[in-house]
Amino acid sequence: MFAGLPLTFTAPWILTALALLPVIWWLLRLTPPRPREIRFPPTRLLIGIDQHEETPQRSPWWLTLLRLLMAAILIIALAGPIWRSSEPLETGEGVLWVLVDNGWTSAKGWTAQVNAAEQILSEAEQSGQPILFAASAEGPGQSFTPEAATTALEKLRALEPRPYPPQRAELSIGLRKAAQETPPGAVIWLSDNTSTKGSFLTDLAQISGTAPITVLTGLDTPMGLKDLNNDADALSLTVVRHPDQRLGSATLQALDLKGLVLGEVRANFDAGATETQARFELPSELRNDIARVEVTGEAAAGAVQLVDDSWRRRTVGLISGQSGDLDQPLLSPLYYLERALAPFSDIRRPRDADIADAVPSLIEQGISVLVLADVGRLPESTTETLRDWIENGGTLVRFAGPRTAGGSDDLIPVRLRAGDRSLGGSLSWKQPQHLADFPEGSPFAGLRVPQEVTVTRQVLAEPTSDLPERTWAMLEDGTPLVTAAPIGAGSMVLFHVTADSSWSNLPLSGVFLNMLRRILSVSNVAAASETAEDGTPATSVLPPLRLLDGYGRFGPPPVEVTPVNASVFRDAEASRRTPPGLYGTEDGFRALNLMQRDDELLPLDLSALGDRTVQTAYPTSDPFDLRALFFTLAFLLMILDTIAVFLLAGGLSRLGLRSRTAATALVLAFGAGLLAPAGIDQARAQSSTDDLLALESTLETRLAYVLTGNPEIDDASSAGLSGLTQFLSERTALEPGAPIAIDIERDELAFYSLLYWPIDAAADKPNDQTIARIDTFMRNGGTILFDTRDHINASANGFASTPATLKLREILEDLDVPPLEPVPPDHVLTKAFYLLDSFPGRYATSPLWVESLEEVAARGDRPVRAGDGVSPILITGNDFAAAWAITEAGEFMYPTVPNNPMQRDYAFRSGVNIVMYSLTGNYKADQVHIPALLERLGQ
Repeated sequence: MFAGLPLTFTAPWILTALALLPVIWWLLRLTPPRPREIRFPPTRLLIGIDQHEETPQRSPWWLTLLRLLMAAILIIALAGPIWRSSEPLETGEGVLWVLVDNGWTSAKGWTAQVNAAEQILSEAEQSGQPILFAASAEGPGQSFTPEAATTALEKLRALEPRPYPPQRAELSIGLRKAAQETPPGAVIWLSDNTSTKGSFLTDLAQISGTAPITVLTGLDTPMGLKDLNNDADALSLTVVRHPDQRLGSATLQALDLKGLVLGEVRANFDAGATETQARFELPSELRNDIARVEVTGEAAAGAVQLVDDSWRRRTVGLISGQSGDLDQPLLSPLYYLERALAPFSDIRRPRDADIADAVPSLIEQGISVLVLADVGRLPESTTETLRDWIENGGTLVRFAGPRTAGGSDDLIPVRLRAGDRSLGGSLSWKQPQHLADFPEGSPFAGLRVPQEVTVTRQVLAEPTSDLPERTWAMLEDGTPLVTAAPIGAGSMVLFHVTADSSWSNLPLSGVFLNMLRRILSVSNVAAASETAEDGTPATSVLPPLRLLDGYGRFGPPPVEVTPVNASVFRDAEASRRTPPGLYGTEDGFRALNLMQRDDELLPLDLSALGDRTVQTAYPTSDPFDLRALFFTLAFLLMILDTIAVFLLAGGLSRLGLRSRTAATALVLAFGAGLLAPAGIDQARAQSSTDDLLALESTLETRLAYVLTGNPEIDDASSAGLSGLTQFLSERTALEPGAPIAIDIERDELAFYSLLYWPIDAAADKPNDQTIARIDTFMRNGGTILFDTRDHINASANGFASTPATLKLREILEDLDVPPLEPVPPDHVLTKAFYLLDSFPGRYATSPLWVESLEEVAARGDRPVRAGDGVSPILITGNDFAAAWAITEAGEFMYPTVPNNPMQRDYAFRSGVNIVMYSLTGNYKADQVHIPALLERLGQ
């Protein structure tokens, strides 16, 4: 700080030059201004001679003061004045440790963190101080070697919030090794203001030695969502906020797979409370379409809860083989089943008592699960109907009973022994049996087995080789309690006890409800993939499908993310190896959410760091460099000094003569222009700009882009196509000319095979005449590559509309656009020049859309998909031009996101394939016919 003001200097030693101002004043007083000159005829010399001395001996006081002020301002400007809104941080001597939290809790205040870190690193760069830069969510694999501040700035710009909590404890080992080699001079920790797990604070206090520790706190922490529950009346969630959060309410939106809002609720926090409940009271059919719930305005992974099939309410049909259910409902097994299933499913009971009519009637109502309580043998026609239903994805759950013990049909997962095993019978045990722990691969794995649950009677399964693999639950003596087997896309489940309390007290326990919930959660969720062809359970894994980033947006899975075993997915937690998102396939996926039931947002406690810790808030505004302001002021004073000297030297009198001379010359030049031949303009009109443009476009192949009227977008398009042109010339036989800008409303389009059209959301929609020109161009074989350039800003679900996407839809709504699809793996575009499986640009998350081609059977002699022509339209959101853009010096203008050189190389390769595809069509598909042609020619 300077004189109590938030003013600092980058080179304060230059301020010592202010002591020279008295010397400058003395020199200026000795130097008089230039004598005034007066032009007059020689006769004036004889008429009157003024003997008075008009030239002053020294400069006027006001001119001296002006020059002293100018010198003082220049000295201050050279000292590098910077206006700060906060106190400077302690950076110490030697290596400066800069630790940054970049978990999901940093997403909302990430800009403030980055700005503060850039300020710290920029000052270190100016002073030449080495930096150890580490991020708490990047793991122990990052570098802990001191480096230049410039390198740390590059790492910072490539950093982004991660979709999991910061793992600060993982930094301890790397920091300890770095401190042993070079102790830190100071530590600055840019925290997210949330508590840390493990011993990181204690380790940091020990590792840093005597170095001062500065912790920046006060970051705006986003809210979180947890404890999703879809009960009979509503879909409910728990909203969590940080104790320092000032907002007293939150607005939640429920979205479907297409990003459409299905419901919106407002959740209010009680005073001092950190949690509150939000409920979407919607019809169950509408709740089953919910794909994600998010807190509006909180762009963070923790503020999103994904909903998969396991959370959707199933429609369950109930049929009992017993009579008198209505007369004695408390003795009916359906009574227990209804009470257990009603909280998380919709119950359907048949009107007909005849099972042959009841089963088809329930299937027609769209049930997902059918529960048969002690139904022995089903009619043959009903068996076939049920089998077809199961093969199409239905789940049949059967409970044993007296009728089942007497024999059953073949819609059971295992073969049963005739009769049953009861307490005191010939196949009995001496005392009731307890449940054993649930097997590892069972859907019930992880449930707590209550000791009070006992079984007094059961139906036994015939011992076979596949019985252990088909057993989901067993008793302590190893006999099966629940068995299951798949049929097609569905499955059959058998409880070897009754659904009431006559054979066991299992229906009276809480674990019974959880077991039924687990069965419903796995119904219609890739049941076939979890079993082998012979009906035995297979080792099933769920590959990452679409994962959330730190801001809660969907993106492609990173390479380090591995598939998750289906048997342990239920217990998986969001981490670096398993980020939150969707796992599985498009046919069936599971959702892994970030916040679990017991998670909280707790404030950061720094007491473990000791007394040498300074806690400060993030700066509310960036430092302002005043050098430009002072240099500008000095320049203005210099101009004022020049004008003053000019006036004191009699410049006005000379200016009058020169003004008359200039006016005469201007009149003569204007007259000469009027006398110029009028035929020159007519000669030039014959070679108009349009003709020259047409001639140049005809003589050589050129890439073209559509002018948007936005200078920033147009400059990026020009630089991008220039970079792609250079890449084409270096890597291919094509040598295109310089790229050309096209006015889509006026210029002729027929000269170009490919137009690059960056979408500007603020641009006006083309008029009907222009739309007709575009449609004609596309019908005649031209291709337009539309680039919305916005996929990094797209909503987390990947389907919501951005302003650029809405503008593109507005443009395309009047065009004859064919059906589109993402580029399939066997499309010519993937092999037009380079072998590609994706088409990244500056961003790598958007697919490249092309005209959809009819599916054809795979043929060995034609390994790529052919087409009669080229797709008239390509659509992407990856900002190709920014990835291709280069300066005149050959440097890249924009970084890729993420900053990956390999991504930029593949962006250029994508551009080459697109250009080759637009010029040559499906020639890659036609190459497979060359052997047959050569054979016909006899060569």
